[in-house]
Amino acid sequence: MKEFVAKPLRNALTGLVQAGKIKALPERLDFDRPKQAEHGHLASNVALILAKAEGRKPRDLAAEIVAALPASEWIARSEIAGPGFINFFLQPAAFHAAIRNARHHRDQFGAGRMGGGEKVQLEFVSANPTGPLHVGHGRGAAYGASLANLLRFTGFDVQCEYYVNDAGRQMDILAASVYLRYLEELGVALPCAFPENAYRGDYVRAIAAHLRSREGDRLQRPAGALAGPAGEADPEAAMDALIARIKTALGPDYGILHSAGLDEILADIRDDLSAFGVHYDRWYSERSLMDKGAVAAAVERLKADGHCYLQDGALWFRATAFGDDKDRVLLRDNGAYTYFASDVAYHAEKFARGFARVIDMWGADHHGYITRVRAALRALGLDDNRLEVLLVQFAILYRGQEKISMSTRAGEFVTLRALREEVGNDAARFFYVLRRADQHLDFDLELAKRHSEENPVYYIQYAHARVYSLLRQADERSLSRPPAEVDLNLLQEERELGLADLLWRFPESVTQAAGDREPHQIAFYLRELAAAFHTYYNATRILVEEDPLRHARLALCTAVAITIANGLRLLGVSAPEQM
Repeated sequence: MKEFVAKPLRNALTGLVQAGKIKALPERLDFDRPKQAEHGHLASNVALILAKAEGRKPRDLAAEIVAALPASEWIARSEIAGPGFINFFLQPAAFHAAIRNARHHRDQFGAGRMGGGEKVQLEFVSANPTGPLHVGHGRGAAYGASLANLLRFTGFDVQCEYYVNDAGRQMDILAASVYLRYLEELGVALPCAFPENAYRGDYVRAIAAHLRSREGDRLQRPAGALAGPAGEADPEAAMDALIARIKTALGPDYGILHSAGLDEILADIRDDLSAFGVHYDRWYSERSLMDKGAVAAAVERLKADGHCYLQDGALWFRATAFGDDKDRVLLRDNGAYTYFASDVAYHAEKFARGFARVIDMWGADHHGYITRVRAALRALGLDDNRLEVLLVQFAILYRGQEKISMSTRAGEFVTLRALREEVGNDAARFFYVLRRADQHLDFDLELAKRHSEENPVYYIQYAHARVYSLLRQADERSLSRPPAEVDLNLLQEERELGLADLLWRFPESVTQAAGDREPHQIAFYLRELAAAFHTYYNATRILVEEDPLRHARLALCTAVAITIANGLRLLGVSAPEQM
């Protein structure tokens, strides 16, 4: 809709430049939607922007611009307000055009070209495959998938990626946890008490049981080979020592143990995300970085350029030279690369794949990693402005007033699968994006299941279903549906024009949400549109006997349904035709 005003405004400004009345055109034209109806439908601050360079009073310049405006079928009138704003009042035809646009473009209504085909990589969730996905991971999944939809809808070439942390200490802790449960399955007395810092969820027992069914007792080793010295006080050091003994005892068979947990949990994660409507173009293995020498190569590049030093047997990166608050270890004194070293190699590899922009979604607790990764990219001679990091806060689960506590290591958490089974995919996807991702989210299970206007996803879906109910009623009464061309001039009521105005706001909302990386803006927009439609539906008789008026009103309603369906699809939520 802004283009209806932008085009004549540009023509007016161009004419003033050609007449020598102003020196130059503004770099761009911005419009706001006045909050009060008496201030018009759109407002421009162009006179205030130009006034200083022109040496003119803004109101005088605004008057000259208004006088130069050519006649337009879309603009009813324009007024000067305040210090020099130009307020535009639009003809009903400008709003009717939104209905035509939605009916013509259907599932592409609201799509944009902002991205221009720019190649973007979006990495999200990337949870360690040490257990099932929980409700916290679900928020990142819903946010990432919705943002990917928004970026694609606005013209970006998006590749979604899941980084699989299948190397390192956490996977070894999982393997040790599985092995101890495996020995229990065999009836073997454990060489030590089951560690508090091991993974203790029931899923570990299930993996151990599957391992026993496949391998029998082939992986059993003498208890003495696993027993450590008594009195190991530091639980983390004790865990590392236990892992080392298990690796030594199993030798080459340790790979079977390691893969048992990894493969089963990763398969579960894939299935869970797919069932949640979250799909990836690539699953990238951290271990593959190690195997092809990418981590070693990245570290060597930093060393060769003089960005590293040795201290206490470890290799350090001079991160402080590139803006970090302290230097970071790349290679430990035991010869093992750190997670940071893998991150450096992974991001260097992302850039090498030619993405114009790399977007990472991390948990809010990883905020401190941003500066160090940027520092490493700069040290490697890469443009860290191409990296964008979005933080996702925790989701706090409630059942009514009762808060549900969670502990991942202890296995006390609500899985994403359990959440989906209780409230359904639609409610889960929608509730997860009801807030900005960097804000805490309270997820009320009881509200998500409620079939009332208090439940926003139900309220929006019901608006969509109501339109199809109207169409079915029309068929039952042998009333014709609206043809392709409809006389929309019959729509003159304030609620009708207000609904059409909201339709025009959908493409604007999509572009804004994609640019801000904020899918919740679409959720908010849909709530407003649904509320306006329900009000119109309850106040207006739509299925009137007169064909032209009925066709016009049904055309408006179907345009609303198209818009709701498109918005819900961006959020990964279905648009039912019957409820």
